[in-house]
Amino acid sequence: MISYDREYYKPKTIQEAVELYDTLDSKGKAPIFFNGGTEIITLGRLNLISANAFIDIKHIPECKVYEMADGHLNIGSSLPLSMFDEKQDFPLLSQLAKGVADATSRNKITIGGNMCGNIFYREAILPFLLADSMVYLAARDGMKKRPILEVFHQEMLLEKGEFLVQISTPAKYLNMPFASVKRRQQWDTGYPLLTVASIKKGDMLRFAFSGLCSFPFRSHEMEEVLNDRNKSYRDRILSSFSELPAPVLNDIEGSSDYRLFVLKNILLDFFALLEGDV
Repeated sequence: MISYDREYYKPKTIQEAVELYDTLDSKGKAPIFFNGGTEIITLGRLNLISANAFIDIKHIPECKVYEMADGHLNIGSSLPLSMFDEKQDFPLLSQLAKGVADATSRNKITIGGNMCGNIFYREAILPFLLADSMVYLAARDGMKKRPILEVFHQEMLLEKGEFLVQISTPAKYLNMPFASVKRRQQWDTGYPLLTVASIKKGDMLRFAFSGLCSFPFRSHEMEEVLNDRNKSYRDRILSSFSELPAPVLNDIEGSSDYRLFVLKNILLDFFALLEGDV
């Protein structure tokens, strides 16, 4: 059980949610926006969340959108990951979403909740980092549209009172050649050791990683090295490790050395698939 009193609200509009946040914040309630809620419930049971007011945004229509419009796929932040088993417009997203937790959990975990959470993995964000996606954020001064690569740096850098409404991805990225793989050290639905995703845009490969460092990321510095055709695939991969943005995780799922060993072999497979034989 969550061991503290809490208030729960279900606004029906973006404006209501934003105003509700300000009202609760002014009363010292330390409100937080609530989407899928699986992580909040887990952390709450461990007394790791100080909020005593939750604002559930799942009932806001704009957060439940799934549509192709004006050359973009718009995905509401409150859609469950299980939906992408059925929706195959963005195959890379569908493949990565299917690997998160188990089928029952994916009915509850939302795409926005996964992207904005605090756990290391947050695999659902990887396709959007690769595809130059934009995010729509609700804020006091209205809706903001910003490139995801500006908003996400180790975590979603939301201002106080903001929440994620939609993610918009240009249609040209949806069916580009791609590869993705998740490696686990333990059971099929346990936490991953490593998740890697790549798309091929023209003759350049883009890469995004989860489980390698303590946050998901796409590194332009690593991509520059990995696309250096003056080097062999193995040399590119080994050289790219010097461009990692943070120390490699070393935990119960796997040592840092083991993670790098697994990553090297994953990247060799990606090069073979997307560029040709090693």
